[in-house]
Amino acid sequence: MSAKAISEQTGKEFLYKYICTSAAVQNRFRYAQVTPETDFARLVQDHPWLLTERLVVKPDQLIKRRGKLGLVGVNLDLNGVREWLKSRLMMETTVGKAKGILKNFLIEPFVAHKQEEEFYMCIYATREGDYVLFHHEGGVDVGDVDAKARKLLIGVDEKISEDSVTKELLTHVPNDKRKVLASFIVGLFNLYEDLFFTYLEINPLVLTKDGVYVLDMAAKIDATADYICKAKWGDVEFPPPFGREAYPEEAYIADLDAKSGASLKLTLLNPRGRIWTMVAGGGASVVYSDTICDLGGVDELANYGEYSGAPSEQQTYDYAKTILSLMTREKHPDGKVLIIGGSIANFTNVAATFKGIVRAIRDYQVPLKEHEVTIFVRRGGPNYQEGLRVMGEVGKTTGIPIHVFGTETHMTAIVGMALGHRPIPNQPPVAAHTANFLLNSSGSTSTPASSRTASFSENRNGVESSPAKKAKSGAPIAKATTLFSKHTKSIVWGMQTRAVQGMLDFDYVCSRNEPSVAAMVYPFTGDHKQKFYWGHKEILIPVYKNMGDAMKKHPDVDVLISFASLRSAFDSTMETMQYPQIHTIAIIAEGIPEAHTRKIIKAADEKGVTIIGPATVGGIKPGCFKIGNTGGMLDNILASKLYRPGSVAYVSRSGGMSNELNNIISRTTDGVFEGVAIGGDRYPGSVFTDHVLRYQDTPGVKMIVVLGEIGGTEEYKICQAIKQGRITKPVVCWCIGTCATMFSSEVQFGHAGACANQASETAVAKNNALKEAGAFVPKGFDELGEIIKSVYDDLVAKGVILPAEEMPPPTVPMDYSWARELGLIRKPASFMTSICDERGQELIYAGMPITEVFKAEIGLGGTLGLLWFQRRLPRYACQFIEMCLMVTADHGPAVSGAHNTIVCARAGKDLISSLTSGLLTIGDRFGGALDAAAKQFSKAFDSGMLPMEFVNKMKKDGKLIMGIGHRVKSINNPDMRVQILKDFVKQHFPSTQLLDYALDVEKITTSKKPNLILNVDGFIGVAFVDLLRTCGGFTRDEADEFVEIGALNGIFVLGRSMGFIGHYLDQKRLRQGLYRHPWDDISYVLPEHMSM
Repeated sequence: MSAKAISEQTGKEFLYKYICTSAAVQNRFRYAQVTPETDFARLVQDHPWLLTERLVVKPDQLIKRRGKLGLVGVNLDLNGVREWLKSRLMMETTVGKAKGILKNFLIEPFVAHKQEEEFYMCIYATREGDYVLFHHEGGVDVGDVDAKARKLLIGVDEKISEDSVTKELLTHVPNDKRKVLASFIVGLFNLYEDLFFTYLEINPLVLTKDGVYVLDMAAKIDATADYICKAKWGDVEFPPPFGREAYPEEAYIADLDAKSGASLKLTLLNPRGRIWTMVAGGGASVVYSDTICDLGGVDELANYGEYSGAPSEQQTYDYAKTILSLMTREKHPDGKVLIIGGSIANFTNVAATFKGIVRAIRDYQVPLKEHEVTIFVRRGGPNYQEGLRVMGEVGKTTGIPIHVFGTETHMTAIVGMALGHRPIPNQPPVAAHTANFLLNSSGSTSTPASSRTASFSENRNGVESSPAKKAKSGAPIAKATTLFSKHTKSIVWGMQTRAVQGMLDFDYVCSRNEPSVAAMVYPFTGDHKQKFYWGHKEILIPVYKNMGDAMKKHPDVDVLISFASLRSAFDSTMETMQYPQIHTIAIIAEGIPEAHTRKIIKAADEKGVTIIGPATVGGIKPGCFKIGNTGGMLDNILASKLYRPGSVAYVSRSGGMSNELNNIISRTTDGVFEGVAIGGDRYPGSVFTDHVLRYQDTPGVKMIVVLGEIGGTEEYKICQAIKQGRITKPVVCWCIGTCATMFSSEVQFGHAGACANQASETAVAKNNALKEAGAFVPKGFDELGEIIKSVYDDLVAKGVILPAEEMPPPTVPMDYSWARELGLIRKPASFMTSICDERGQELIYAGMPITEVFKAEIGLGGTLGLLWFQRRLPRYACQFIEMCLMVTADHGPAVSGAHNTIVCARAGKDLISSLTSGLLTIGDRFGGALDAAAKQFSKAFDSGMLPMEFVNKMKKDGKLIMGIGHRVKSINNPDMRVQILKDFVKQHFPSTQLLDYALDVEKITTSKKPNLILNVDGFIGVAFVDLLRTCGGFTRDEADEFVEIGALNGIFVLGRSMGFIGHYLDQKRLRQGLYRHPWDDISYVLPEHMSM
């Protein structure tokens, strides 16, 4: 949703902070909030004027006409306010059909004034601009302001002036007040624009000799502009409509939604209700609510909500568990039903989202059975068969009754089943597998011949498109009647490779000669070529860094498909319209501020460009062209016969519902000629009539289907066109959102524009008007397919439509990645790993989620245990590992590794190069003795050799004992690092057999020479063997294997890397120059044969 109501307090705070006017605005920031928790002593301390002023008190909970309802206390002192609140605070009140608790009040100074000093003003947004309404008589008895007030339209991109305000709005205002009011109105309008308000009403606005007073105010702001206005708005709270409580679960889902690229919505209507929904898609969610209410379930409908936009498995799980938690808190005598519905998805992987829902069902299986919950599922889209399979499987394994249906079942049929109005089929028909598009059996690399040589719905004259007509200078350019043909070329903005491949597969199956995508634009990389498939042949499509290069090199392109984000869509679209070759732009992004959209619309109208979107999946012209992900994957393209044209054209707001229309129309008629989803925003770039009139003027279109929606008045233009004879082809129309009039409080549906601001904008009113005008209007969405079939059959009977002979479509290879996703193929993996898995929602180390790693506080040693040894090691083992890293971290700059690092750093090399230079010196002579010591001592100990025998054997073999000996330290000058480790090991290790053996060897070697001590490498090596063998986590063979594969040397490498990095940073910080070894430290000698 974009336009959201804010509290009166928030609205006034914005006004007082940011209005710029010469008018003296009085009582700035003089308001106090009262809630059940308010401490009046503290309130008076914060607002001392409460003790000295006469006061007004009123609820601040989005309640209209508070004065008429007796909900305003006027001219009271503070005690009077408290007395007035006693009978109202936390009391239930009925406002219209809504019942709610009064719990948030606003206290303000009372302003004594005369009736003639009260005025009314309002600013509200429309498609063509913003209207300023002003009436010289304000207050509670203002009456019908739409009829009485003077209006001034400030067009998009136009500026307001005091002269125009005075001339158009203030004609009935006394002369001495006009200047002040004009300045205030201009300042208010500029504030309205700057802070992205969509509605701002002040009644009354009082003007006395002291200045302007804003008494009562109601406002809405465009919530999608948060990224622009955050600095001024701060953290805005959007209160729920009066009569509906704000639940923490709603806030939780709103937070999930804000953090996700997907769309997640939840509104609780009746938490005690027995009918719960979990619906995919903004349009589909409204249709399911309509059907539930049509079938008498309005009083039992517990929630409204939707999930869409390809949420991840984890996001769907979080959404589903929230709903399951809510519905299993209170039992219902008749049990409960959960409707998991949705239209046919365009790009959401149904199986992936269903996995999240299945996880939630498994987690809640016990309470679901206790509350006698029955689940009904209907879904279609990419990989839906696998999704339905896992959903059916969880029903069998948990014992929860789950009835599963696919695209063969009408979308809302499960509602009738759930409510007992229609029988539940025992075995629903099995839909075709997702994998029904395979390799071309002919083996030919050429584009296959068209599957329909001459469709009745193609333009037989050979005229494939009617480009935009040139208009007289200064007038807007007329827009094209035909947007897409078999030769349409497009540029895709954004690195949307999956969508582009889908378009190319569609082109191939439609027997196009060339791909419809000429190029891509992506500002975040340099110019390059991107690889795609054309059938089973690989082709390259150029990617450009800037739009200008793409347009210049591809002059035949006339369509741009923009996958730009909501933040960059406005700028990229305005840039695109600078190129006259572009006639159509599809804007996919959802959440573009309405003010930006209106500027796009204005520019497009001036340049004759057709805009599809924003917030759309796009559109499709079977046999010719499709926008992005429209129509879903190739299996749905084939199932809905979208590879060749039919006779029915449609226009819808919803992307998901447009795909559902593809399904319905393909099952009831000869198929779709063209379909467009104009988008769910309040101001779509093109409106229903733009496309309906195009279809009327297109010979191949024989009948038209319109899926309208609550909110806006565009459907009335269709009524008018039918009555005037401008539309003569049969129009089947249904407006979704009929349930809205049955709810006691306002519900904002999934689409931003799906909200009725007046009676004429309700779905019920629009359906009645369409029926009266002569459109074919079903009784409900359930009957839409039947009405379409009836009209189509009539046209066939009259000979208007001549069904063409159906030919099998060409086949297209399936992408390897998708075939693997479906489990159709298998391939040996190039790598195997058992220590880490980053594929899910949460990183996992050796089976332990990263959140658990931190919760358990296993530290660096424990993390190393997971990643190196695939075990959760005991606490003392983790501590020992960390101690080893600490004692091996550094040993001064003189050792070879540190020396190399320093020389490299001083030569100007980077950190990685310098570190690598130092690490490459590690081996048996420097630092790498841990493994060798562990192996030598273990072998001797395990073979039963006495310490003296071991020493004598090594001497006889002429081998050094690894881990014995130190250049500086000796028995008389012990290494404190070894002493610290020895104390810890002796105290915490269950057994130290190998360490004891090594210490016995040390006694023998030091008796010969005092510096032949067990050094730190040797100590860590033997102690680690003791740890692996005795901690209880490893078998003897596993412990020996870790020693054999070099795990222990890793301790030294990891520890010493810290020191090497320290030396690198130290040299850079000290700004040391290039190192050159001094001559006097080098012994220069002649070759041996010459010196003799």
